[in-house]
Amino acid sequence: MASATLAYLSYAKAACWSRTLARAGCSVCGRRSLCRSSSRLHSGMPAWVIDQYGTNGVLRFTDELTVPVVKVDSEVMIQVHAASLNPLDISMRGGYGANLLNLRRDPMSVMQSDSEFPLILGRDVSGVVVDCGSGVTHFSPGDEVWAAVPPWKQGSLAEFVTLTEYEVSHKPKSLSHTEAASIPYVAATAMSALINAGGLCRDNCSNKRVLITGGSGGVGTFSIQLLKAWGAHITVTCSQNAEGLVRGLGADDVADYTAGDVAEKLDMMEKFDVILDSVGGDTEQWALGLLKPWSGAKYVTLVTPFLLNTDSTGLLDGTIRSGCTLQNKAVQNMLSNGVFYRWGFYAPDGPALDEVSRLVDAGKILPVVEAHFPFSQVPQAFQKLEQGHARGKTVVRVADEEEGLTQAEESVDTYGEAPEQEHVRETLRPN
Repeated sequence: MASATLAYLSYAKAACWSRTLARAGCSVCGRRSLCRSSSRLHSGMPAWVIDQYGTNGVLRFTDELTVPVVKVDSEVMIQVHAASLNPLDISMRGGYGANLLNLRRDPMSVMQSDSEFPLILGRDVSGVVVDCGSGVTHFSPGDEVWAAVPPWKQGSLAEFVTLTEYEVSHKPKSLSHTEAASIPYVAATAMSALINAGGLCRDNCSNKRVLITGGSGGVGTFSIQLLKAWGAHITVTCSQNAEGLVRGLGADDVADYTAGDVAEKLDMMEKFDVILDSVGGDTEQWALGLLKPWSGAKYVTLVTPFLLNTDSTGLLDGTIRSGCTLQNKAVQNMLSNGVFYRWGFYAPDGPALDEVSRLVDAGKILPVVEAHFPFSQVPQAFQKLEQGHARGKTVVRVADEEEGLTQAEESVDTYGEAPEQEHVRETLRPN
């Protein structure tokens, strides 16, 4: 069944890939004619890969990558309609986390160099199920789904991806694939940090004061909306030109880090119950003092040295060093002012995305897309992300999706400056 499905899908899309790449004038390494027989088509798929770690120049397009198949009972195979990029993709392109991620991919390959290549990046996917393992109970072929692809698995910058059903969720009915692809990875990361490390949930957030550093990026814009839906009071740090965006999403107070000492501004406010730090650097040196002392307040940072340590000193030494660093900081902050110091990490969680889907369809969470690119322009999408100062997500349209894009492209919404603005629609800017 899977073979027949792939043959049909590949045959239907072959002309599309040819037209897209021709329009872009894209250089294709090792490319053969896309007009092949179905028996050949289903053996390969279009994808952007890297064969070594490096800068943007290592990205390579191929239309002959082996198509992934369902190998275990709990897996689903998804035809990718849209993907989006995260800062992690830039880091992974340069080799970030390679030691630990390779061990997670295949424990037997730890002594083999370059065993992960060709590697597909892309951590978000929105698409359609085309095949299911015999043990899958929540999905069927034809279902529209979305998911956050774990960093140790092949990514979504390809025509197909396989995941377990526990990593997948039904896509919100109110979103197009392009819109939906902007949410899963930042949602999984933010929810893991806020719930597992920060101890927050929809039942205990009322009147909780939360500070989010770097509020205009992907994790920040999602966290603002989630916490607002849960009833928290939200303060955000961002630049002045992002203030309209974050206020429109639900931020109550905004501290402009470009206009003077942001720590001094925040110190004049009431203390916080939770701080979510997505900036890192010297932030924790001044942010920890903004928490309510001896009241169970928590500082959660998403910028940790764990993977950098395992990359630089090896798996064992890096893990020990990271554990000692975390323990020392946790003990020091608990003894000095009674606050919890914690690291936040991404965790795959399909059921959590089910809750996000309900909030999206209820209008509580909106996608925030700063830019979108066709599949032929993945290198340009990486360049856009590397410019920094994000105002939402950068999305890649893997499959043509005319319906749902036209209206957004014809009317580019702006993030209102008025505090009474209730809804912020994403900006879909063609490139």
